[in-house]
Amino acid sequence: MSRSSSPLDSPGPFPADSPRPPLWNDRAAAGRELAAQLQGWHGDHQALVIGLPRGGVAVAAVLADALELPLGTWAVRKLAHPAEPEVAVGALAPGGVLLWDEPYLQQQHLPLELRRQLVQEQDQELQRRQRLFADPPAAALRGRHLLVVDDGVATGLTARAALTSLRRCAPSRLVLAVPVIDQEVARRLESSLEGLVDGLVALARVERLTAVGAWYRQFEQLDDASVAALLRDRRLGLPARPG
Repeated sequence: MSRSSSPLDSPGPFPADSPRPPLWNDRAAAGRELAAQLQGWHGDHQALVIGLPRGGVAVAAVLADALELPLGTWAVRKLAHPAEPEVAVGALAPGGVLLWDEPYLQQQHLPLELRRQLVQEQDQELQRRQRLFADPPAAALRGRHLLVVDDGVATGLTARAALTSLRRCAPSRLVLAVPVIDQEVARRLESSLEGLVDGLVALARVERLTAVGAWYRQFEQLDDASVAALLRDRRLGLPARPG
């Protein structure tokens, strides 16, 4: 099944002045380059780096080390089309945040009952990851400067869900930092009337970004143990979520 009807997902030639993949050897290399663009955050006592599991944590850990900032995670789950798991049709984040790609779903006629099943399954996984990675409680983020990090943003569904959820925690500053992002998604985030972000830092803004992994020479999938290892010894000042 293809989403060729969406302009964001349609393949096409790169403009002459556009970056071309791959740009980074791995997520760690991207994190180091991203940290160099964020030196104004170095040592900020109110700041906290939030990595989006799983891949975003590998970028965030390197960035947090370079900027001497504590690192936490914030669970967010893609809602995938049952017939094509790589296709995001929605996203789920803490605090009851639920986003759908309504235009696409209207084309596919995804039944309401199937939508409910997807949400139920992914909500269980979201809660499991909150416990496993010890996401901070919302109250611990109030008034903080949050630097939200992922390894790339294509459709923007999971990023928007995470940012919407984190905005409800009342941080004093909320900035998204990613190595690569779809150019149209970046424009929407920066011009959003929802006030999702106070800033967006991206090393590469790409027209019609379809595959984040193409921008890395090595883009292995991280398992829970790998994420837990990255988080170990980087939780200074982060209270654990109850339960």
